[in-house]
This record gives sequence, structure tokens and C-alpha cells, in this order.
Amino acid sequence: MSLIIKMDAIKTADFRKFLSAVKVDGKAVVVTPEVDNVIVKSARNIPGVETSMANLINVYDILKAKYLVLDQNALAVIEEVFA
Repeated sequence: MSLIIKMDAIKTADFRKFLSAVKVDGKAVVVTPEVDNVIVKSARNIPGVETSMANLINVYDILKAKYLVLDQNALAVIEEVFA
């Protein structure tokens, strides 16, 4: 499933609903193509959920998380940077 993560306002409750919609329950890394302060601030109060930019993602972050949520555009950045 490909998706573009977009939020209009900083709301932790809305971000929790998004995570539930994509069936994420537990430690997760949410990867965005660039810094998105709305997503970062919405996710920072959720225990076990971290955010990262696609060009800064590392193996350690991926391995310690149970779920990896990639924005569709972040996947393109990962392919470009790490290919």
C-alpha cells in the first residue's frame, strides 16, 4: 500500500488515528521525505513512535522498530540516496 502522509494541523489524536488506520500498534518509525514539523510534533508524544527524514534513516532505527511507515515520496528519496 502506498500512501502520502499529510496532516493539516498538529494533533496527536489525529496522528494516532492515522497509525490505527495503517494497523501500526507498537514501536514504529515514520519516514518522511523532508522535515515536516506538523508530523514530527504530532508524533512526538506517542510512546515508541519516532520520525525520521528519508535521507537520515539508518539500520539501527529500522531494526529497533516493529513497524516501518514510509511516505511514498520518502521511498523515492531512499532509492536515490542509498542506491
